[in-house]
Amino acid sequence: MSRYATVPLRRVARFAYGDSLAAEERRDGDVRVYGSNGPVGVHDTPNTLAPVVVIGRKGSFGKVQFSTTPVFAIDTTYFVDARHTSADLRWLFYALSTMGLDELSQDVGVPGLARESAYPLPISRPPRESQAPIADYLDAETARIDKMVLAHRRMIELLLERRSAFISNAVESGQSTRVRRVISMCTSGPRGWGDLVTDVGSMFIRSANLTRASIHIVNDGMACVPPQATPEANRSRVRAGDVLVAITGANTGWVGVADAAHEGAFVSQHVAILRPANIDPEWLGYSLASDRGQRALLGSQYGGTKTQLGLEDLRELEIRVPDREMQRAALGAVRHVEVVTQQVVGVTLRQIDLLLERRQALITAAVTGQLDIPGVAA
Repeated sequence: MSRYATVPLRRVARFAYGDSLAAEERRDGDVRVYGSNGPVGVHDTPNTLAPVVVIGRKGSFGKVQFSTTPVFAIDTTYFVDARHTSADLRWLFYALSTMGLDELSQDVGVPGLARESAYPLPISRPPRESQAPIADYLDAETARIDKMVLAHRRMIELLLERRSAFISNAVESGQSTRVRRVISMCTSGPRGWGDLVTDVGSMFIRSANLTRASIHIVNDGMACVPPQATPEANRSRVRAGDVLVAITGANTGWVGVADAAHEGAFVSQHVAILRPANIDPEWLGYSLASDRGQRALLGSQYGGTKTQLGLEDLRELEIRVPDREMQRAALGAVRHVEVVTQQVVGVTLRQIDLLLERRQALITAAVTGQLDIPGVAA
């Protein structure tokens, strides 16, 4: 319940349309160009005053951003500066972020926010003289929470770095060999199967189901395809113990090892299947995911990092393979580190979620008058 007067948003602010500015039309300068998801480049001339609130209109619609300097807001956004409101703009930024603008899309194609949908929404409007103190309070409190969130995320990065270093050290023993000598098959998924995705059927493992943080396949959000019995389908059908590698896109090089739950699944054209022979599947998976394996797979090519791997890249990768007993011993230690790392990362991610929930609740309470804030009249 707000202790302030509640009015329609249209009585507080007007959303102005951003302007068209293609990438090739931008001139060198120090003015940030804002799209729906944040800065997307620079230009030499702004189309807003400062400060300014930018609201996503298309794409990341409803996302609310704030800038203390003038910007060029492009035509996928709305913006509000002193020409479009008499409210304190920092307060307005916080108030808009509590209004669920990202839930108002009515477009079937490209998601978008219509001003006509936003303007009737109720907004708590404190007296003008109270708005700046509310914003000052929230600036300080959200900065404190953001600092804690950043520290937690850095902790996760350090944990994953230590995990990676441990795994890399563990798979450095044994005789050097090529991947092609320890597999019986190397293939990739059939083209065009992305168009067959449904909610039911056989599992369809995509590169999004692989992760940098683990060799365990991510089952959340797993797609399905209708069961297939063609030679192409049989070639790309997964068996438990297969090692899967993302071979294109942002996840290139990420590795997963299929278990019994993935028996009979199919893979997309962006995922390769390596079928181990005379080697523990986890040893092969960790060898590919290790620092040395990733450097070999994704190393510089014509001055840049690879974003696509050929099957021959996988076959010719050099790894080290000890005898089976040494593989089992090393993998036991690696599994322990994996379990501990994932437990600590899971706890830390939950702490981040709680901090972000606290942050949003704090903003809502402050802008609706549920907190006693210094300098704000009761």
